[in-house]
Amino acid sequence: MQGERETTRQQIATHLRSSPTRPGVLANEFGIRSGEVLSHVEHLSKSLDPTDETLLVAPPTCQKCGFSNFDDLINRPSRCPECKNESIDEPVFTIETE
Repeated sequence: MQGERETTRQQIATHLRSSPTRPGVLANEFGIRSGEVLSHVEHLSKSLDPTDETLLVAPPTCQKCGFSNFDDLINRPSRCPECKNESIDEPVFTIETE
């Protein structure tokens, strides 16, 4: 089976090519920590540079005020800089062909 020969990073890339996904979902699916998912995603974004694919990131969003203009799009902030609410949705990642 091909999926068994792929590295975790390759499996994440394959998943992101088929559907937009949050880091927490990827962590659960692949049995790794969210921090590891973010590390894999950051590496994927660099390795996609010379290809015709792009990593797209829907930014984290505050559930209370809707703020989404965070400086770091990959990591989930601890609270909103606008309203100080701590309920922040995770970013959503996908890989698309240009």
